[in-house]
Amino acid sequence: MTAGGAPKAGRKEWIGLGVLALPTLLVALDVFVLLLALPHLSGDLGADSNQQLWIMDIYGFMVAGFLVTMGTLGDRIGRRKLLLIGSAAFGAASLMAAFATSPGMLITARVLLGIAGAALTPSTLALITTMFQDAKQRTVAISLWASCFTIGAIVGPLLGGVMLEYFWWGSLFLIGVPVMALTLIVGPRVLPEFKNPGAGRLDPASVLLSLGSTVPVIYGIKELAREGWAALPAAVLVAGLVVGVLFVQRQRRLSSPLLDVMLFTHGRFTAALLSLLAYSLIGGVVMLFMTQYFQAAQGMSPFEAGLGMLPGMAAATVAFAVCPIIARKIRPAYVIGAGIAGVTAVLLTFTQLDAESGTAVLIVGFAVFSFCGAPIVALGTNMVVGTVPAEKAGSAGALSQMSNEFGAAFGVATLGTLGLAVYRGDIADTVPAEVPEGAADAARDSVAGAAAAADSLPGPLADTLLEPVRVAFTSGLHTVAGVSAALIAVAGAFFVVLMRHVPPVGQEEAAAGGETTAEGGGVPEAEGVAEGEPAQKAGV
Repeated sequence: MTAGGAPKAGRKEWIGLGVLALPTLLVALDVFVLLLALPHLSGDLGADSNQQLWIMDIYGFMVAGFLVTMGTLGDRIGRRKLLLIGSAAFGAASLMAAFATSPGMLITARVLLGIAGAALTPSTLALITTMFQDAKQRTVAISLWASCFTIGAIVGPLLGGVMLEYFWWGSLFLIGVPVMALTLIVGPRVLPEFKNPGAGRLDPASVLLSLGSTVPVIYGIKELAREGWAALPAAVLVAGLVVGVLFVQRQRRLSSPLLDVMLFTHGRFTAALLSLLAYSLIGGVVMLFMTQYFQAAQGMSPFEAGLGMLPGMAAATVAFAVCPIIARKIRPAYVIGAGIAGVTAVLLTFTQLDAESGTAVLIVGFAVFSFCGAPIVALGTNMVVGTVPAEKAGSAGALSQMSNEFGAAFGVATLGTLGLAVYRGDIADTVPAEVPEGAADAARDSVAGAAAAADSLPGPLADTLLEPVRVAFTSGLHTVAGVSAALIAVAGAFFVVLMRHVPPVGQEEAAAGGETTAEGGGVPEAEGVAEGEPAQKAGV
C-alpha cells in the first residue's frame, strides 16, 4: 500500500503490462510494415491504385469507427474478455491477410483487422488503470505503454525490410499470429477482469450512429487532403457531422449511453484530450513533410528517409521513460508546457531551413521535437483515463485514441493542403522551359509527381527540374511549420492556464487518502469491481 492508501502494483501487474504491450506494439507495427509491403502485394495480387488506397486506409477507418463502441463494450462485458476476443480475431484476420489471393480478400481481412484493433487499444489502456491504482505507478505504466507506438515505428521498417528480403509479403502479417497466441495464453493468468455491472445494455442504434459519424468524417477529411476539393468527399464529411450531432443528442437522452458526453464538462478531462488532439494534428503533418523533404529536397530513398526518422523515435522512447519521474516533482501542466515550448522552438527553426540546409538540422530537430512531445502523450493520456471513474476508463481510453485519429487526419487535410497550396503557387511559374511539358505538369501538381517525373529524365535535366521543386517545397514546409508553431503554442498556453493547479503526480492522491474523484463533480464513483480487488475511484 502507498501512504495515501492506494494498493501498489506487484510483479504480476508488471508482467501483465508486458502482455498488454504486445498487442499495442503489434498495432503500431501493422501500419509501418504495410507501407513497405504495398508495392510487393500490389504486383502479386494485381491491385489497382484504388484498391491499394482501400488496402491502406480501410484499417484506420474501421479502428476509428469502432473505438467508441469497443471502449464501452469492454466496460460492459469485461475488459480482459474483450482484449482476448480482439486478440483472437486479430490473429485470425492476420492469417487471412497473409494468404490472401485477391485484392478483395485482402481488403476484407484489413476490415476485420481494423475492428479487432479497435478492441485492443482501449482495453489495454483501461486494464492499466485497473492494475495500477497508485498514481505514480500508473503514470509510469501508461508512459511505457505509449512508448510501444514509437518502438513500433522504429522496429517496423527494419523488421519489414529484413522479412521482405527473405520471405514473401504475406509473412509480414504473420508477425501478429504468435504475438496474439502469447497474449491468449498468458493474458488470463496475469490480467485481472473488470466490468461495470451497472452499465446497462448496449444500444445498437448508438453503435450505428457512432460508426456512421466517425467513418464518413475521417474518409471525407482524408479524401479532401489527398485529392483537393471535390463534391463527394465534402458531402460525405458533412453527412458524418450531421450523424455525429444525432449521436450526441441520443447519448444525452439515454440512461446508459454508449458514450457519456457529460465527461466533456470536466475541465481536466477535456483539456488533456484537447492537448492530445493538438499534438496529433501537427505531429502527423510534420512527419509527412519531413519524409517528403528528405526525398524531394535531399534526394534520399524512402528507406533512407525512414532511417532519418529513427533518432526522433528513439528520443521519444527515452522521454516516455523520463517524464513520469519528472512529473512527480513538477506539476504536469508545467512539464507539458515546457515540452510544448520545445516543440514550438523546433518548428520555428524549421521555418529557417532552405533547400541547401542538408538533413542534419531536420534529423536533430525532429529528435528534439519527439522528445519534447512525449510528455503531452504520456501525461495527457494519464489525465484522460485517470480523471474519470474506473468504470468509464474504457470509454476514456477510446476517446484518447480517437483524438489521435482525428487529429492526424485533420492535420494532414488542413495543414497539408495549405503546404501543398504554397508549393503549387511557388512552382507554377518557375519550372524551366527546357523541361518537357508532361514532367512540368507533374511537378506543378505535387512534389511526389515531380520526383517521379525526374526519374524518367536524363540526369542534368532531372536536376534542372528538381532545383525549383526543392525551393517551392521548402516554402511550403516553412508555412506548415510556422502555422503549426502558432497552433501548438496557443494550445500549450491554454492547457497550462487551465491545468496549473493540478499537483505533481501522486501528491493529490496522497492528500486525499487515495480516494480522489473526477474533477468538477457530476461523475459518479466507480461501481465496477476487478476480480479480487476493491472498487477503484478516479484520480490522477
